[in-house]
Formats: sequence, structure tokens, C-alpha cells
Amino acid sequence: MELHSQPVRTGPLLAILSGAPFVASLDLFVVNVAFGDIAKSYPGHSLGEFSWILNSYAIVYAALLIPLGRWADRIGHKRAFIAGLALFTLASAACAFSPSLWALVAFRIVQAVGAAALTPASLGLLISALPAAKRQSGVRIWAAAGAAAAAFGPVVGGILVEASWRWVFLINVPVGIVLLYLAVRLVPDTTHKDPDAGIDVVGAALLTVGVGSLALALVQGPDWGWTDSRVLIAFAVAAVTLLSFWWSNSRHRTPLIAPDLLKIRSFAWSNVTAILFSAAFAAGLLSNILWLQEVWGYSALRTGFAVSPGPLLVPLFAIAGGSLSRKYSAGRVAALGSLLWAVGTVLVLVSVDTTPNYATGLLPGWIIAGIGVGLALPTILSQATADLAPARSATGSAIVSMSRQIGTVLGVSVLIAVLGSAVDYDTFRQAWWVIFAVALASALASLGMTPATTPTPVVPAESAVPERNLS
Repeated sequence: MELHSQPVRTGPLLAILSGAPFVASLDLFVVNVAFGDIAKSYPGHSLGEFSWILNSYAIVYAALLIPLGRWADRIGHKRAFIAGLALFTLASAACAFSPSLWALVAFRIVQAVGAAALTPASLGLLISALPAAKRQSGVRIWAAAGAAAAAFGPVVGGILVEASWRWVFLINVPVGIVLLYLAVRLVPDTTHKDPDAGIDVVGAALLTVGVGSLALALVQGPDWGWTDSRVLIAFAVAAVTLLSFWWSNSRHRTPLIAPDLLKIRSFAWSNVTAILFSAAFAAGLLSNILWLQEVWGYSALRTGFAVSPGPLLVPLFAIAGGSLSRKYSAGRVAALGSLLWAVGTVLVLVSVDTTPNYATGLLPGWIIAGIGVGLALPTILSQATADLAPARSATGSAIVSMSRQIGTVLGVSVLIAVLGSAVDYDTFRQAWWVIFAVALASALASLGMTPATTPTPVVPAESAVPERNLS
């Protein structure tokens, strides 16, 4: 049920409710570019330890996305949105002034909690507040914010890092304050609270510990030694907690992942593909940034401009992928995108040298890879809900978004494990071959995504929205 007790000003509403997730997504991409400069501020740490700046955010975001979506149902979407945005803004300020690496990691975790709260609440508010005639276009604008963040993130990050990497986080503070002020004044709370909305706290905790322990083992294995007791314990904890999550999830009244959803072919294979492709994408993006900065000696600003052509192509080829999906199966379109990412990776591998040759070495392969992302990622996300009932599409897209984050963690972790402490030409070649293999696995998994029925267009959302608001 929807309540429109006051006129909805569509423009400001879209700006506020799309702007907050845009800032949260932008933070992921600007931190990639700032990686090298952050490392210089905290000497004495390994590359594996620095990877937790990225992994801690992705792990917590993945685990809390659905539980905090249901928490928003319980307390009301506007309250959840404001609380999440306020927490994200405060945590950003704390990140900017972090005195140590581990303090920064801790504040990144707090940032992720805020992002995981504001994202589902923002989409719930948008769907509920907009009139039916404007709802579909409004959700498309909301979803496009993530693609825009990917395109502008590297450049924005490079510009900010020229002053200081701390501005990567500090810039969120004035933006967050403005959005908070506007949200309080202009965003109507058009949704009912649902005090019975269940929150699987145990499942979220088990998933967080399981994925975190697996990432810890993969990241620290090269430094500690693969037979070190700490690494073996981390692997054991990961196995026990992930199995416990699966057991708990199958018995909980409101599980994070409804077991019956996994019986739907297109949904199950879309999630497998999302994990594999996101792993290849995250590892490929970070490896190219590290190559530019550590091997070619690029500044953060130059790196930002160097990697921007790939993300800028994503929105364009997302549209092309939609057209192709009307002629060919979604599985084939996603497989083509995954293959292009693999081809682009190999082209970079065989073309670059330790002597900078951006135009003939990295750029051609990176453009092909960017085209692949545009074809694959939107197709994977939308196909996850192709065979789901409309009332379950929001939950389905939330789960596949969670799979994306888990894939991101695994991709970064495996990359760090392959690179180890020796960031040189040979280790990068090994890393690129691994990325190529994972992308090929993604292409094969994509072929299982084709639904049993003709899909209806569903805009993917990185959130858990109450099913009742989708009517």
C-alpha cells in the first residue's frame, strides 16, 4: 500500500535518492585509484594487508544488504535511509583522519554498514513515492547511478588524490550533509513499517565470518605461508561457518537466501555467473591500476584518466546488450561479454611491457574488456529475476547483488595471493592468466542462465526492497 499525503517533487526526489547510492558506489572506485597513495602513508604493511581496505567494505556490504533491507521495513524507509546516510557520512570523516591502516579498515567497515542501510531504503522510498507512470523511469535512473559511479570514479579519485588521498573520503562529508538536509525536508515517508519483517542476524554473521576468513587465508597465505597454522585455521573457520550458514539458512523463517529460489535455473546460474564475473572484473581492475602505478610509475591522476575509457563504455554497451538480448538468449549475451573480458585481459598481457606503452599496450585490451562488462554485467543482473514472480524480483536482485560483492572479495583476494609481495612483470602475467581463466569459467556458467520462459525487463537493484512496494 502506498500513501501520498503530500505532492512528490520528482526531480529533487530522484536527485536525493539516487545521489546517496551514487556516493556510496563512487567510494568503491575512487579507493581503487587511491590505493598506492594510501600505502605510502602507512609504511611497513604488505599488499595483502592493504587489500582489506577494499575487502572489508565489500564483505560487510554483501552480508548486511538483505538484513538491513528488512530492518528498513521494520523501522520505516525514511528513518533507515537517514540513519544509513548519516552513518556513512560520519564514517567517511573518520576514514579521512585515520591514524593507522587498521583504523582505516575499521572505519571502512562502518562505512559499509551505512551503505548497506541506505541503499535498500533509498530504492524502497523511490518506488513507493513515485506515481506508477514515473516509477519505471525513476528506477532506471536510480540503477544508472552505479554505472555513472564506475565511469567517473577513477577520474574523480585521481583528481582528489592529487591533493591528498584523504580527500577521497573527506569529500563525502559535505555531500552527505547536503543530502541529509534535503532528505529530511523533501523526501516523504510513503511506506508503512512492518514490525514483523524478519532479520536473520545469525545468517548474516555466519556469512560475514565465512567470507572474511576465506579472504584472510587467501590474502595472507603468501606472507604467512600456506601451511602456517593461522592460514589453516582461517580456511577451517571459513569451511565451518559457511557450512553452518547453509544449514542455518535452510531452516530460518526468513532466510537471507530462500532455498527454493536456488531451484530456479536462471536465478541459480545468474548468481554463479555473478560471482565469477565479479571476481574477474575486480581482479582485472585492481591489477591494471597496480600495474600503472607500481610498474609504469603513473600518478593517481594519470591512472584515473588511463582506466576511465573502459568504464565509460559500459553504459553504451549495456544498451547494446539489451538490444542483443531481444535476438539472442541472455546466456549467450553474457557469455559474449565474459569472453570479451577474457580476450581483453590476454591482449593486455601480451601487449604491455615494463616500458610504458599505454596507447598500444594497455588501452586496446582495456577497451575490449570495457565492452565486455557492458554486455555481461547488466545481463547477468537482470536475468537473475527473469523467472521469478514479480513479488520476488526485489529479493532476487538483492541476492545477486550480494553475490557480486562476494565475487569482488574473492577476486581481490586471489589477485593479492597471486601477486604476493613481488609486484613485478612475471607475477602480473600470472595474475592476468588467472583472471583470463576465471572469465572463461564465467562465460561457461553464463550459458546456464537462459530462462525457461520469455524474460520480462527487470531493472537490477543492489538492494532488498519490500515486495509489497513493487505492486
